[in-house]
Amino acid sequence: MLRVGLTGGLGSGKSTVAEILRALGAEVIEADELGRALMEPGQPVYAEIVRVFGPEVVGPDGRLNRKRLAEMVFRNGRSNRLEELNAIVHPAVIAAQRRWMDHIFAGNPSAVAVVESALIFEVERDARARGESETVLADWRRRLDRIVVVTAPDKVKIARYAARVNPTEVGRNPGVPGDRSSSLGWKAAEADARLRLARQIPDAAKVARADYILENAGDKAALRLQVEELWQRLQAESNKFLADGSLE
Repeated sequence: MLRVGLTGGLGSGKSTVAEILRALGAEVIEADELGRALMEPGQPVYAEIVRVFGPEVVGPDGRLNRKRLAEMVFRNGRSNRLEELNAIVHPAVIAAQRRWMDHIFAGNPSAVAVVESALIFEVERDARARGESETVLADWRRRLDRIVVVTAPDKVKIARYAARVNPTEVGRNPGVPGDRSSSLGWKAAEADARLRLARQIPDAAKVARADYILENAGDKAALRLQVEELWQRLQAESNKFLADGSLE
């Protein structure tokens, strides 16, 4: 068995890496998907978010208005709002990840279980800022055996994010008169990406603590080769753990 954290900044391409790993045979779960499920009506996380952020974050359908919540968290000038949200969501997400891993390993002791999450290091940082030191949130090594960091230049990350939230504008040239990619929508997406990246730990700091590093500047074939090599190593480590009871 091997517990792997797959992380990287906004627009780094970690979801693409996760898809390749899943196709190669890894068990993969996305932290964002878990978070969304836990934020549905009827869940304790949902109730706590409404209590802390107020009824204005609830949409007409009774579900959270995620756009409104994001505006409150990222754009209101109060940096502690993001910490408040994370303190509600992260413990529940990590507990759900643990239950998922227990289920996977019960069925297949040699499995490689991969958690795709943008905020592995940030969860640790924020927990320590709250004064925690002995919890799974304050030390990712308590819940993960290996960390894989996907890197990309910030310029590339921002462009990917803007393209994702403006899919009809992909392939157009920013700054060209009459081109929709120079519209407020595209520029707003780029500004949003910069704001979100500013909240995340820089790649250099993550790389310094990573077990494996994947560079993803845009060549998909090159990225796939890196992931295939990584998969071989992860499988070998999982087998070593089964044989020796240790990864050392």
